[in-house]
Amino acid sequence: MKPPRQPPSPPRWAQRLLSWWGHPDTREETQGDLLELYDYWVQTAGKRRADWRYSLSTLKLLRPLAQTNTTQYPSPFFLNATMIRNYFIIAWRNLIRNKAFSGINILGLALGMSCSLLILLWVQDERGVDAFHANGSQLYQVYERQYYDGKIEANYFTQGLLADELKRVIPEVQLASGLEDIAPITFEAGKTINKQNGTFAGADFFQMFSYPLLQGTPATALSRPGGIAVSRRMAEQFFGNAEQAIGKSIRYQDKEDLQVTAVFENIPANSSQQFDFLRPWVDFVKLNEWAKNWGNTNPLTFVQLRTGTDPVKVEAKIKEFIYQYRAKNTGSRTELALQPYPEKYLHSTFKNGQVDGGRIEYVRLFSLVALFILLIACVNFMNLATARSTKRAKEVGVRKVIGAVRSALMGQFVGEAMLITFLAILIAVMLVSVLLPGFSMLTGKQLTLPIDQPQFWAMLLGLLALTGLVSGSYPAFFLSSLSPARVLKGGVTFKAGATLFRKGLVVFQFSLSIILIVGMIVMYRQTDYIQTKNLGYNRENLIYIPLEGDLSAKYDLLKEEAGKLPGILSLSRMRESPTQIGHHINDANWTGKDPNLVTSFANTAVEYDFVKTMKLQLSEGRDFDRSFGIDSLSYLINETALAKIGYKNPIGKPLSWGQRQGTIIGVLKDFHFTSMHQAIEPLIVRLDNKRQWGTILVRTEAGKTSEALAGLETLCRELNPKFPFTYQFSDQEFDKLYKSEQVVSQLANYFALLAIFISCLGLFGLSTFTAEQRTKEIGVRKVLGASVASVVTLLSTDFLKLVLIALVIATPVAWYVMNQWLRGFVYKIDIEWWMLAVAGLVAVCIAFVTISFQSVKAALMNPVKSLRSE
Repeated sequence: MKPPRQPPSPPRWAQRLLSWWGHPDTREETQGDLLELYDYWVQTAGKRRADWRYSLSTLKLLRPLAQTNTTQYPSPFFLNATMIRNYFIIAWRNLIRNKAFSGINILGLALGMSCSLLILLWVQDERGVDAFHANGSQLYQVYERQYYDGKIEANYFTQGLLADELKRVIPEVQLASGLEDIAPITFEAGKTINKQNGTFAGADFFQMFSYPLLQGTPATALSRPGGIAVSRRMAEQFFGNAEQAIGKSIRYQDKEDLQVTAVFENIPANSSQQFDFLRPWVDFVKLNEWAKNWGNTNPLTFVQLRTGTDPVKVEAKIKEFIYQYRAKNTGSRTELALQPYPEKYLHSTFKNGQVDGGRIEYVRLFSLVALFILLIACVNFMNLATARSTKRAKEVGVRKVIGAVRSALMGQFVGEAMLITFLAILIAVMLVSVLLPGFSMLTGKQLTLPIDQPQFWAMLLGLLALTGLVSGSYPAFFLSSLSPARVLKGGVTFKAGATLFRKGLVVFQFSLSIILIVGMIVMYRQTDYIQTKNLGYNRENLIYIPLEGDLSAKYDLLKEEAGKLPGILSLSRMRESPTQIGHHINDANWTGKDPNLVTSFANTAVEYDFVKTMKLQLSEGRDFDRSFGIDSLSYLINETALAKIGYKNPIGKPLSWGQRQGTIIGVLKDFHFTSMHQAIEPLIVRLDNKRQWGTILVRTEAGKTSEALAGLETLCRELNPKFPFTYQFSDQEFDKLYKSEQVVSQLANYFALLAIFISCLGLFGLSTFTAEQRTKEIGVRKVLGASVASVVTLLSTDFLKLVLIALVIATPVAWYVMNQWLRGFVYKIDIEWWMLAVAGLVAVCIAFVTISFQSVKAALMNPVKSLRSE
């Protein structure tokens, strides 16, 4: 009888590994693992040659590790060039061997990072607005907080003399300047006639704000009456260059000649203040007598505090400053407050008299969206890498057997994630460079890839590190935790916790995607609501023409001749445009008014045919009419004003403010004359057909606007030859009120679609892998008579359950988030159930189509091939 066959001894190179590799404290355990592994190879070599060859080739690849110093044991964290090269080779081979999954990972990460880069560039630009002023930490804007009629309101409108008085009276105020925007002004110099935007500013303006002067000095640029400071662009248009502009005369509105005292560099795009010229504040006060009255407000006021000054103490000192110049009213109170100027651009709205929100809300919103989309892309990587861990399990087992510590394995897999992330970020940068012009046009920015700035490269490195670590951390943690003996003997099986975690990642992905889809639907509906809501007047076929130059004196002739032109139905004029009625009064009086009541009324001055041209509706009374000689002392009020006044039969009842004693002749149905972010205010309309400035309103016949404009241009050139013919469409001016909302809505559409696409990429990869893993099961089921439909249902059900769970989680979150966004509108839509249902249905349908592609493909496979596959 032959003795039982003994397994051969380990080969020499394996014996060297046993004696050389591993720390002395762990050598015994390592030797035991390797001997057990070798014994397993001998017993199964004939049965599973593929596994044996795979493990042997892996050991041979790592064999150079055994050729290190034989007298010193390497540290568990020891890395040399050979190891790094081998890690890179393995990572690259895995990428090439699994092209489909590598492509999905790289594409998903590239899309996520390109989206995040675009948003980060936009956020960086938003946060950089007004950050370039050297004195920014000492610059503050003054605003008013008003208590009246049981309300607390705040705004930036201040008194015309406030800046100079604060500098004179308050020692902590080093410099101060008022600011008052001017409508586009027509200038003439030589043969050049052009319109420019500008403002009045105080003498300290250039000492406070960092707008470099090319010619002139900051202290004197705006100190002389009749002077003007112009931009480089304006100087080149009218005089050729900045040097030749100094001291030259330029005609202003064909009324007065101004002398150029300074030329400043063109205002950068990251400045919230945009202007092409500045006029001295002394000229503003001279031209506007109302600015000397401390009861009137409109200009903006800026101050620069002395270094080391506590702004809280200064704010307390100026709180009741205006009552040094006007008497207190028992029914109201006005306070002054300070806001850091660099914060004003992003924090410009008020709630209960305090600064609360503004553009910062959109910055935070899209920063969160960028993070969400990046997380969705990282989740794809984590899910696919973990799901395919069976393909790497034996490699991990062999590495651990020959002494690799967990930290080294984790470093290897995180490094592979970094390699994939690096490839993705290269693609992302190329995508951003292609998409950036369109993105800039959409957001109204001038964004560029700042490749010359170290901060940009730091941002890319941060994005690379964050994405690589987030996407590679869990796969590295999971794979490095596998037991080598269990893996090499029986393969890897996912524990309940790992499977649950992967399913949780899918739910997380689709929850974020559904929230973005709901946001897309709600924002679209709100924007559409704004665009289609009945404003109380017809903004279609309504044109605005500035009343300037000779048109003021020749207005009656213009109106008469324009009425003869084809396509023109009516013509009128008003002090502002219909969407910019911003003038308010608080001293209106009527019969029965509480003497202690102070309330604010918006008011405007108009000419005959205003109601007809605007197509407003009267609930009672009449419009201004030339046949009534007393209409110059008559008023139209809106329904909100009537409710505030309280008259039951208002027609003929007295109404006055200041020294104007008049009567109400008509009540207008409420119409919107400001943004829908605000409630309709009480409005008083008076007749003023002698005003020298304002806006001409022209109502054209539908379909004949082009013909009407051509006739108006010819007529205006004849009557007003020194001024170019300019106009705006009412609907375009209205749209400007909601520019931010329109941009946000369009971006939400793109980002929601991108998020669902990236999520579906991951779902496609997972369904593909699941179909591969269950190939034999599908073959057996088909042999036993299973239909294609039943196989598709089998493979799809588990994934669709996850999407439905995501829908349940995302629905209340989306409802809450969008309700918070809608709070910024006084007039808004309601979030209806169907919006949430549509978002869920879209997500489920897209997921089903994604899964079904691989499910149908697997179900149609020949069962013979399925059962033969290894």
